[in-house]
Amino acid sequence: MITVISGTNRIGSYTEKISDQYLKILENATDEKVSYLKLIDLPKDFVESNMYAPTNQHPEITKLQDEHLMNSDRIIVISPEYNGSFPGILKFFLDACSIRNYAETFKGKKILLVGVASGRAGNLRGMDHLTGVFNHVGSIVYPNKLPISNVKAVIDEVGDLKDKSVLGAMEDQVNGFLDW
Repeated sequence: MITVISGTNRIGSYTEKISDQYLKILENATDEKVSYLKLIDLPKDFVESNMYAPTNQHPEITKLQDEHLMNSDRIIVISPEYNGSFPGILKFFLDACSIRNYAETFKGKKILLVGVASGRAGNLRGMDHLTGVFNHVGSIVYPNKLPISNVKAVIDEVGDLKDKSVLGAMEDQVNGFLDW
């Protein structure tokens, strides 16, 4: 199974619109089961001081971890740039999932990274930070990371890609990831 993670909890984000495009590409590129995890759907009260004990994991986090991460061989993370890196909610989620069934959740999983930014760097630094996090937990990051810069110019308000070269880069990235 492949899981697509929309890596922000911001309502109406371009990250979610890009994630939706990846779902469409995967639908056409593979018959493999695909799941979709939007961090906007995380429980609002999962971040608490005792979350780092396996017996205190929020039941909704346990459910999401089991459904989306433990059952996946491959994970696609679409992450916006927040303050020169990736969103704190994504880090909190990865931390929360690392306290229970750590190896089954992360070890040997293949990870595809996509950066989204309104600026010109496409969250390159954030993807580097995420690479470090995923390497630390034993995942393998696909080397073809895609920075999507100036996202407001390449996707419209409805979520359709206006820039066909970006769509081609996304398709090439997914196809390479599936063959990897």
